[in-house]
Amino acid sequence: QVQLVESGGGLVQAGGSLRLSCAASGRTFSSYAMGWFRQAPGKEREFVAAINWSGGSTYYADSVKGRFTISRDNAKNTVYLQMNSLKPEDTAVYYCAAGSYRDYRPRVYDYWGQGTQVTVSS
Repeated sequence: QVQLVESGGGLVQAGGSLRLSCAASGRTFSSYAMGWFRQAPGKEREFVAAINWSGGSTYYADSVKGRFTISRDNAKNTVYLQMNSLKPEDTAVYYCAAGSYRDYRPRVYDYWGQGTQVTVSS
């Protein structure tokens, strides 16, 4: 059992930045790969970014590559998503997830947070 709690969402104008955090507890955080996904109302949950257990390997959706950065601090049991140059189409609920390995597929991840709202105004 792993509990994940996202924070850091909010309202920002286009071109602005936000940093999301995901705090983990319940099991050894460093044993899990971590991912960020997002979901807008009426749309499917989509992959954003992922990072392996050591933090040495990352990958991103094409839509956010060059603008978002995923990182983790295993000593703090926390994964981050730094979001720069935000666009209105980034508006969604953002979820963090923990799984056995880094992947773009939601079904690979075993544990999910409740999400944090990110709204980008134009």
